[in-house]
Amino acid sequence: MLLGVVPFGMIFGAVALSVGMTPLAAQGFSLLIFAGSAQFIAAGLVGDLVPSLAIIATIVVVNLRHALYSASMAPYLAKLPLRWKLALGWLLTDEAFATTITRYRRGRLEHAHWYMLGTGMTLWSTWQISTAIGITLGTRVPQSFPLDFAVPLTFLALLVPTLVDRPSLAAAAGAGVLAIALHGLPYRLGLLIGAMSGVGIGMLTARRRDGA
Repeated sequence: MLLGVVPFGMIFGAVALSVGMTPLAAQGFSLLIFAGSAQFIAAGLVGDLVPSLAIIATIVVVNLRHALYSASMAPYLAKLPLRWKLALGWLLTDEAFATTITRYRRGRLEHAHWYMLGTGMTLWSTWQISTAIGITLGTRVPQSFPLDFAVPLTFLALLVPTLVDRPSLAAAAGAGVLAIALHGLPYRLGLLIGAMSGVGIGMLTARRRDGA
């Protein structure tokens, strides 16, 4: 999983400097925002001098998929104290969700939140280090670095273990087809529509299965 995170963070550090951000601001993005795709988009908008409210609105749209992650995790975290919910919610990323939801589905949940914390902190720490490396190297990070290759492979490796029944297969297939078909929409709306539609497809498939 971290093989996809490291080049992603390095490229962000270099990109942030290239659009005029200071090293402190670039590292601050990773420390506080901790959202890879949103950071790349925000850095580009900062470089284009886009107003702050427009940048915030764009980040919200890009990260709406986290509402789906939260809805899936909520039943498992409902009994935790607020301090745990805040910490785990902040550390919730695509990779953390895919890894943790698989752990929760195995049962024996009394200490599973520590697993989620460990996963999130490992990802967060690696993201900080790789961003710092990218900032240090700056433009010396080659543009041909295999970011486009590493990241999709990482997500495929996370996805495959979760495809355990017909509803999950239907959800993944439907979401993938729609995301590809709507790839040209602005603000990555195709990804959001595909994800939400995939959830609906999975739910319909589960209902039909249970009613059969």
